Amino acid sequence: MPALVLLGAQWGDEGKGKATDLLGGSVDYVVRYQGGNNAGHTVVVGDQKYALHLLPSGILSPECTPVIGNGVVVDPSVLLSELSGLNERGVDTSKLLISGNAHIITPYNVTVDKVTERFLGKRKIGTTGRGIGPTYADKINRVGIRVQDLYDESILTQKVEAALDVKNQILTKLYNRRAIAIDQVVEELLGYAAQIERYVADTVLVLNKALDDDKVVLFEGGQGTLLDIDHGTYPFVTSSNPTAGGACTGAGVGPTRISRVIGILKAYTTRVGSGPFPTELFDDDGDALRRIGGERGVTTGRDRRCGWFDAVIARYATRVNGLTDFFLTKLDVLTGWEQIPVCVAYEIDGKRVEELPYSQTDFHHAKPVYEMLPGWSEDISKAKTFADLPKNAQDYVKALEEMSGAPISAIGVGPGRDETIEINSFI
Repeated sequence: MPALVLLGAQWGDEGKGKATDLLGGSVDYVVRYQGGNNAGHTVVVGDQKYALHLLPSGILSPECTPVIGNGVVVDPSVLLSELSGLNERGVDTSKLLISGNAHIITPYNVTVDKVTERFLGKRKIGTTGRGIGPTYADKINRVGIRVQDLYDESILTQKVEAALDVKNQILTKLYNRRAIAIDQVVEELLGYAAQIERYVADTVLVLNKALDDDKVVLFEGGQGTLLDIDHGTYPFVTSSNPTAGGACTGAGVGPTRISRVIGILKAYTTRVGSGPFPTELFDDDGDALRRIGGERGVTTGRDRRCGWFDAVIARYATRVNGLTDFFLTKLDVLTGWEQIPVCVAYEIDGKRVEELPYSQTDFHHAKPVYEMLPGWSEDISKAKTFADLPKNAQDYVKALEEMSGAPISAIGVGPGRDETIEINSFI
């Protein structure tokens, strides 16, 4: 049962797309199991750069079947636009499968997301405004629209009516917006039905049969561990579970099927949106990390907040995900620093704390305790083996591995598909 989970071990944007694409040639299925088009993966193939928002990264590997699982929320207009863009660039997207149980992001979900965030003002969460949270809220409130509902006009109309009964009251009476017409929403959603019908499948059945047949299935998280709705820096989180447990519920496979859990770690730390970030830098070093690392959100276009590596959250990610391996990305970005600080613990109210605080208040007030590691100046982008790295770069990797609690099995030394050092095979 070669089933692997690959997920972000920080706040997202760690380079999951590259890691998934690297495995793509050895994998039969790549499955997105949560999130929506609020996630973004950049994959570089040769001189071509691909920005994926909703589609699994495996769609760039011809041998692989990409799957959008039941735990994902799907904006049909974004899906079709992304498929069209890839087709125009010669990428075959015909093997894509979409769960009929995945929920649809409706136009009113996007509207509610945007007006709510504006209404919150300085208390805003920092959402992408793409309707992700309201769609998951509808799912939990049992008024959501699923992909399969597009093929029954009567059921679709009833569900849209039920959802808008409340939402139109909120929009008109609280936000002073116009009510949304039920007929317009139904007509728009029905317009997508024929366009995506060929992709819709019982993906739970497909994936479990694939595992029965010893196919290699990779489950790809959309965001990072610290953005998990249950285990992240709540309330500054996403609305789903990108942690390893989410792969089971978001794809419909049992936990005994999972054989390996790979965490993606950036060699420093970034996050997008609001919320606590102990190692965040507001100086020239932060600007340099942002510039050299190209730290701009693939989906949002927002500059990412940058800071030094945080071993405390890496250990936390290892624990809550049961990580078996790490893929360390963007090591090349750190070239040129004489010394590189690494956060090994926090100081909270004068006390040293080496594990992630349980209390939101404590984490908000956590100050990083740094250990200085010697840097390197040599270009490492051409390194093919661990031994090719300068000694200080090797020592940096070994230190991060020891602090984080799981072996580092691959290292990214550049953005390209071939700019990766593989220490241990993931499959």
